[in-house]
Amino acid sequence: MDQSDGKILITGASGFIGRRLTASLLAMGYHVRCMVRRENAGLHPGAETVRAEMLDPSTLAAALQGIDTAYYLVHAMSGGRTGFERRDRDAAGNFVRAAEEAGVRRVIYLGGLGETGDDLSEHLRSRLEVAEILKSGNFATTFLRAAVIIGAGGASFEMVKALVERLPIMITPRWVNTRCQPIAVNDVIAYLAGCLADERTAGRTFDIGGPEILSYREMMERFARIADRTILILPVPVLTPKLSSYWVGLITPVPPSVSMPLIEGLGNEVICRDNTIRELLPLPLTPYDEAVRLALAENQQ
Repeated sequence: MDQSDGKILITGASGFIGRRLTASLLAMGYHVRCMVRRENAGLHPGAETVRAEMLDPSTLAAALQGIDTAYYLVHAMSGGRTGFERRDRDAAGNFVRAAEEAGVRRVIYLGGLGETGDDLSEHLRSRLEVAEILKSGNFATTFLRAAVIIGAGGASFEMVKALVERLPIMITPRWVNTRCQPIAVNDVIAYLAGCLADERTAGRTFDIGGPEILSYREMMERFARIADRTILILPVPVLTPKLSSYWVGLITPVPPSVSMPLIEGLGNEVICRDNTIRELLPLPLTPYDEAVRLALAENQQ
């Protein structure tokens, strides 16, 4: 896409991904409009800002006016645990109707990586449902499916960091042996921006992950070595992900409405089954240890 072709809307612009994506697209010369729920969100001064709320359809027309491509980066978990699936569903439906009326041409959605099936966690199931709602619109939806994103301020990273720093001995359920494919936040931003620039990605679904497949146990042990910490992980068969989510909620700074659905999803293996994106956008992917070092350095700053 040529930078002069139209405006780009970033929903969830004040979040972990949205802030980074805004800065990246502005640096590439795009005209960026940031959709936020409150004034004074502290966004990049080069971006246009508009207040709107996904659950209030009357606010969406102004946000989407003149938009060529919109990034869908919102989720309802921060609004509380109860009913987040319904809120996600309503928000996506409201967005689709408003985007169709505004003549939006493309939507790029960052959702969760995971197998389909009845045993998915509520969080992953909701992320997939949002993707299906967006794909029902009369615009081309690109769906990027990511697992654990490693970066300062990200919920998954901050949970691992807090566990490693505060619990030298961890009694954990068997989910510590579940495999996942963590990806550095800078690589996620590069894929999001790359999809905007490459029309071959329009209307398609891609798995995105880093260069390594690790268990959650390996991730925490390697994190501990990098952070110069000592941890002992003791898996036990009687501790379920749901039970473990309660003590994780007590230990970590991530709000329970966000941390608990994430923890309950750790029984689902999240690895890339299709690497087509690497052929279309051949980016140099960041190894896990380097992603952790970059995130810790950003935290210190």
